[in-house]
Amino acid sequence: MADLFDNPMGLMGFEFVEFAAPQAQLLEPLFERMGFALVARHRSKDVVLYRQGDINFIVNREPASLAGYFSAEHGPSACAMAFRVRDSHQAHARALSLGAQPVDVPTGPMELKLPAIKGIGGAPLYLIDRHEDGRSIYDIDFEFLPEYTALDRRHPAGHGLKAIDHLTHNVYRGRMAFWGGFYEKLFNFREIRYFDIQGEYTGLTSRAMTAPDGLIRIPLNEEAGSAGGGRAGQIEEFLMQFNGEGIQHIALSTDDLIGTVDALQLAGVPLMSAPNDVYYEMLAERLPGHGEPVDALRTRGILLDGSTSGGDKRLLLQIFSQPLLGPVFFEFIQRKADEGFGEGNFKALFQSLERDQIRRGTLQGAPTAPAHANATPAEA
Repeated sequence: MADLFDNPMGLMGFEFVEFAAPQAQLLEPLFERMGFALVARHRSKDVVLYRQGDINFIVNREPASLAGYFSAEHGPSACAMAFRVRDSHQAHARALSLGAQPVDVPTGPMELKLPAIKGIGGAPLYLIDRHEDGRSIYDIDFEFLPEYTALDRRHPAGHGLKAIDHLTHNVYRGRMAFWGGFYEKLFNFREIRYFDIQGEYTGLTSRAMTAPDGLIRIPLNEEAGSAGGGRAGQIEEFLMQFNGEGIQHIALSTDDLIGTVDALQLAGVPLMSAPNDVYYEMLAERLPGHGEPVDALRTRGILLDGSTSGGDKRLLLQIFSQPLLGPVFFEFIQRKADEGFGEGNFKALFQSLERDQIRRGTLQGAPTAPAHANATPAEA
């Protein structure tokens, strides 16, 4: 995708997300169920690379590492992420000149020194310029398993997931401006969406940021200042459970969400409950002429958003996993010319999660829902 506006850091999309957990062995079965394959092992550290399409998930099992310390504080989590850039040294120097804090990541002999700055929750944000197959950081620091040594076999199809579409940050109340400014100042991100969502008892605001390359999207979420009347809503609950600011969910894109969801369900990945029939009955009114197979969406719980006005059809299909790493979850998304975040579903989803909080008794001051309650987006 061509640069949307000035791209001083030479951004080129996400390179990887790094994960860690106090019990790191719990991560790998999860990623395998999600369709990822173990393709390479680090040459000198207890670190492995899982891949599906162009998505790189690094699992760091080293206890005495930044990842290990991060997971000791936050539990199972995304403990670092990386942006692709055209020139990592130029990008790193520019970030430091603009006030970014450097992160010194210890390296072993004959290992690449990856430039990094301090990102959300203190997690490293790496800047990577070696990403071509055969010359990437993985070719230097990792050994590919025999079945993945050939360049044309290094991107297993898995369940059809192809790229990291976006990842969200949950931040403390009043900190959205800081993190918005962080991405604007260092990387020239722009705000493309702003949501102010009110539930029955709580609320949140969300500021969706996108990079100049159009490939890196980061929505920022914070609890609404006055909606909750002192009650701990979804963002506050995440911050308390996670013990700080961090990545709330990671969205992965596919060209065939129906097929991907079938594969995820067959593998046992727990997904959010299906909306009730009213949601799907209203699709024809909300998105006339959308052309999507409503029965197929209904049976899988896939949500549909976008616009069909003026004959210009722009659609987005999405579904969310249940929390899989502490409070962290995943989104699976298919874009058909729509560049939004499913804002047509956003309030319903928020109210659904709020109702789940009530059912679990974690939303203080709200009446407890009946034990049989099963909140779904369309019920909100």
